[in-house]
Amino acid sequence: MTPPAPSETAPFPEGLPLLLAFDLDGTLIRDGGQDLPEDTAAALARLRALGVRTAIVTGRDLPPRGVSSRAEFDAVATNNGGRVHLGEDLRTSARFGPGDLEAVLAHELDGARVVLFTEDDLYVQLPPGRDPEPWMLARQARPLAEAPHAEVTKVGFWHPDVAGFAARLRASHPHLVVTGGQAPYPEFLTITPTGAHKAAALSLIAEALDIPLERTVAFGDSDNDEVMLELAGYAVQVGTLPLLTRHADVQVAGHGELGAYLNAVAERLEQRAALAPS
Repeated sequence: MTPPAPSETAPFPEGLPLLLAFDLDGTLIRDGGQDLPEDTAAALARLRALGVRTAIVTGRDLPPRGVSSRAEFDAVATNNGGRVHLGEDLRTSARFGPGDLEAVLAHELDGARVVLFTEDDLYVQLPPGRDPEPWMLARQARPLAEAPHAEVTKVGFWHPDVAGFAARLRASHPHLVVTGGQAPYPEFLTITPTGAHKAAALSLIAEALDIPLERTVAFGDSDNDEVMLELAGYAVQVGTLPLLTRHADVQVAGHGELGAYLNAVAERLEQRAALAPS
């Protein structure tokens, strides 16, 4: 059995070394989920036993425990790649400069939900009469006015008109990383500091693990994955977002089918190892 290839345009990298870098929401797990599917967890364990290196590269600021406790990843990049851990070693953590953060917060989105993230905390501004969401309460979110501006690593906006704000910010501050405001997240916008994107994270992780970029495989489903899929040696699009299709070497229908795809990759590696001269 070989990996399914409904639109394969290039051969999957053969043998080792090999680095697989996964987006979380909509790719490795369901959108907003907390746990790895059983078959995906089993496939990841099988791949790691074969010597494959793995990484999470996510827009979240923390990977859910249901993922990190089920699979051992060599690297975890959060905040769209702005913060990168290799094991317990923090390699980089991008923060906004004061002028940039002021520009981000000078938005025109009346009634927006705004969340500022630091390395340890989050700070929230909600429309009048709107209660904090359960995840905000679980994280003990504090008022936006208390945020230490010099320590902010990511800003998130929820509002029906984030696309217009995103366009204005891209024009006025093109060095910032602006994702969202389009499918599959038309009402959600994430802004991270200069250089805090998933391609930069993939490059840093590959270099740290001494794996050439052509031996990297990136998996993603949404617009913030585009730069990572473009950089990787091999790109796996999960889902059918048109923005990503031009970068994809193969498409997997959804996160529910990813486990079967990864098990097929493991089977191919096992067959190659069995044929290698002893």
